[in-house]
Amino acid sequence: MDHWERDDTEKPQLVRPYTLTAGRTDPRINLPLEAPVETLATTKSPRWPSNDVRGKILTLGADNPSVAEIAAVLSLPLGVARVLIGDLVTQGYLRVHTTLGDSITDDERRELIGRTLRGLRAL
Repeated sequence: MDHWERDDTEKPQLVRPYTLTAGRTDPRINLPLEAPVETLATTKSPRWPSNDVRGKILTLGADNPSVAEIAAVLSLPLGVARVLIGDLVTQGYLRVHTTLGDSITDDERRELIGRTLRGLRAL
């Protein structure tokens, strides 16, 4: 397929991104762009359809991507991704790991840099 042709296997998104957040642009929690996100094991059933973007975020969270990586992979505006991820954290579906700080060890720093590099290469 020529790169100018539309891929018909992927349906166009009919919902405007900021509709997903009810117009909110700031997450309810502190959520740095580089923060790794992890999907938590939970028995709570999601309250949204299986093809909803929140389900896609939970699927991606199994690999501990950063907030910015999730936005890039799902082609979401960064503000929308941050609000949705923040909502999923407060609902108990995701955990946000801390980023670089003064008390971080060299091993933790290397791991974060390694994850960031792997994520950038994947894009």
